Amino acid sequence: MIDTHTHLFTEEFADDFHSVIERAKEAGITHLLMPNIDDTSVDDMIRACNMYPNFCFPMLGFHPTSVNDSSKEKIAGMKQLLTDGHPFVAIGEVGMDLYWDKTYLKEQQIALDEQIQWALEWNLPLVLHCREAFDPLFEVLSPYRNTPLSGVFHSFTGTQEEMNKVLEYANFMIGINGVVTFKKSNLPQILHTVPLGRLVLETDSPYLAPTPFRGKRNESSYIIKVAEKLAEVYEIPLEQIKEQTTQNALKVFKRME
Repeated sequence: MIDTHTHLFTEEFADDFHSVIERAKEAGITHLLMPNIDDTSVDDMIRACNMYPNFCFPMLGFHPTSVNDSSKEKIAGMKQLLTDGHPFVAIGEVGMDLYWDKTYLKEQQIALDEQIQWALEWNLPLVLHCREAFDPLFEVLSPYRNTPLSGVFHSFTGTQEEMNKVLEYANFMIGINGVVTFKKSNLPQILHTVPLGRLVLETDSPYLAPTPFRGKRNESSYIIKVAEKLAEVYEIPLEQIKEQTTQNALKVFKRME
């Protein structure tokens, strides 16, 4: 299995990072993809990935909840890290988030568009975060629909109508995490309309721990619970879920091969 979205470099794992990595390996995980948060987290993320080369892979992006009046210069500074021989396998985590605050809606759109340009310029997939911001996100994304832009719609929790819109972006996978195991989630029903060839596994650790770990710190080894739920939803063997989602992830994140 591949965990396509895990923040194991954050302070929540400071005390047992190596143990968490070992448990991930024991659970059958072959690759861990780490999305960046903003200019303050890059060094910690790269340091974590350097400890486990060919197992942990970093992304470069500026998270929408970090966007404010002063983020334009910070984002421009981060672009300088995209030099020849850079280690990044994707541009992420980027997108829009209006759940907590709508103050910087326009700035979030500008930041997203800038980072889409990076993805196209460097031929990297885009890892998209979207929370309570579906329409404004697609205002930015829709002009790029017929370009080579590819990536993952991370942590999909939208409606059937929104899933239909996402599926129109043929070069994008849909990231499924612990939310699919939640009792009140409508995601299992929606997934009946989604081909398995469009899904990748993720945890979003330390957040969104799957049942039966809900409410606790999430970690990458718990991804097996997500895979087991998908096997139940699609009514196919667990091994088929593991194999297909791994192929899907490798198809998008080409720099890992």
